[in-house]
Amino acid sequence: MRINLSLCWPALLVLLLNNFSSCTDKGSNAKNQPNIIIFFTDDQGYGDLGTFGAEGFETPHLDQLAAEGIMFTNFYVPATVCTPSRAGLLTGRYPKRSNLHEAVLFPYSDGGLSPKEFTMAEMLKDGGYSTSCIGKWHLGHKEEFMPNNHGFDEFYGVPYSNDMDNYNYEKIGFQSPPLPFYRNTKLIESGPDQQYLTKKYTDEAIKQIKNRAQKPFFIYLAHNMPHTPLFASPAFKGKSQNGLYGDVIMELDWSAGEIIKTLKDEGIYENTIFIFTSDNGPAKGSAKPLRGKKAQTWEGGQRVPGIIAWPGKIPKGKVTDEFVSTLDLFPTLAKISSSKIPKEIQMDGIDLSAFLLTPEKTILPERPFFFYARNGDLEAVRLGKWKLHLKKSIGWNENADGEFQIALYNLDEDIAEKYNVAHQNAETVAKLTALAKGFDGDL
Repeated sequence: MRINLSLCWPALLVLLLNNFSSCTDKGSNAKNQPNIIIFFTDDQGYGDLGTFGAEGFETPHLDQLAAEGIMFTNFYVPATVCTPSRAGLLTGRYPKRSNLHEAVLFPYSDGGLSPKEFTMAEMLKDGGYSTSCIGKWHLGHKEEFMPNNHGFDEFYGVPYSNDMDNYNYEKIGFQSPPLPFYRNTKLIESGPDQQYLTKKYTDEAIKQIKNRAQKPFFIYLAHNMPHTPLFASPAFKGKSQNGLYGDVIMELDWSAGEIIKTLKDEGIYENTIFIFTSDNGPAKGSAKPLRGKKAQTWEGGQRVPGIIAWPGKIPKGKVTDEFVSTLDLFPTLAKISSSKIPKEIQMDGIDLSAFLLTPEKTILPERPFFFYARNGDLEAVRLGKWKLHLKKSIGWNENADGEFQIALYNLDEDIAEKYNVAHQNAETVAKLTALAKGFDGDL
C-alpha cells in the first residue's frame, strides 16, 4: 500500500512543532533540574505558623505546603540573629568560617561576606540556573559584598534590616540614611513605605517566575517581616486576632500562596522545590513550646519552623523529628541540581536528598550541632537528644563561687529546657564538652 506523503506532511509538521514546543517551554532544561525557591522570613518563631500551633492568626497556604511535603520539627539555623544566619544558609558553613559570627552588620559597617566565599547562588549559577535575590540581604552593603557579586543575576531589595531606616546611632555619632532600595546595583528608592515591602517582594517574585528564561531558576526570597518595626499593607491590617504581628504573618502566608498559585498557573509547581523557614527565633512572636527567643541559644532562638516541598518528588504529608539545619540545604541542593561544590571547601551540612525522596526508608546520621551566641562565643552543643549549655546564658543561676554552671537537657523529654540533668549524666557532659571545645578550637 502506498502512503500519500503530501497528505501526511501537514500532520507530521504539527507533530514536529508540538514536540519542539514542549522541548523549549520556559523552565525546561536538558537535565530536568528543578526550580528552587527559598522563602526566608525574618524573626518568625517556632510557634508562628498554623501547623506549628500558632494562636490568633491562620496560615492556610503554608499549612497546605507542609501537607504537600515534609514538615520538620527539629529544624535549626546556625545563629541567633540575622547576618550570621544568612551567611550560614548561603555558604553551607558555620558563620565563624566567614568571620560573620559576631552580632550583625550595620549601615556603618565596613565588612561583609567575603567575595572569596563560594555561595549557593554561585554553585547553582555554575550549574545552569538563573539566580535571584529578592528582599533583605544583610551581608554587607558595600558594592563588593552585595548580591550581584555573590552569584546572583538579579537583586531587588534592601541591604539590611528595616529598623536601620534613617536610624541615629548616637553612641558613635552616625546617622544612617533612609533605607536604600536597589534593583541590582542601582538605587531606585530611598526610605520606601514599609507597609508595602511584602507586596513588593511578592510581585517581583511573580514577575520573575512569569518572565523566566528557559533555564531553571533559583529565587532566594528573604522577606523583611516580621522583623520590627512591623508593617502590613492596608489589605491585611486588622485581619488577625493577634494584632499587627498576626496581620504581618498572614500577609507573609498570602505571599507564599500567591507564589505557589503562579507556579501552578505556569505549570511548573510539580518541578519546583519550595523551602520555607525563618532566620532565627522571634523578637515579638512565639517560640512555644520552646524556651528563649531571638539572640539566645535556648531552643527558641535557633529552632525554627521548617518545610520542604517538591510535589513531583517528595512524599506528601510527612512530619519528621530528624535533626536538620539550613547548613544542609547547600549540599542537598547541589546534589539535586547536579551542581558542583569545589572539593577544597569545608562544608558543615550534609546531603539530605535521599531522606527527602524516601523519608520512611532513610535514617539520617547522628551528628553534633554547635550553637554560637550573638557575641560569637560557642555557648551550646547538641548531639542526638542531648543539649549541653557551656557558658552563661540568660536565666541561669550562679553557684556559691559566682560561676555559671553548665546545664544538660534531654530534649526528647524536656523540649522547654527546664530540667538540668548534668549531675546525673557526667559522662555525657564530658563527651559533649570535649566535642565542643575540639570543634571550636579547630574552627
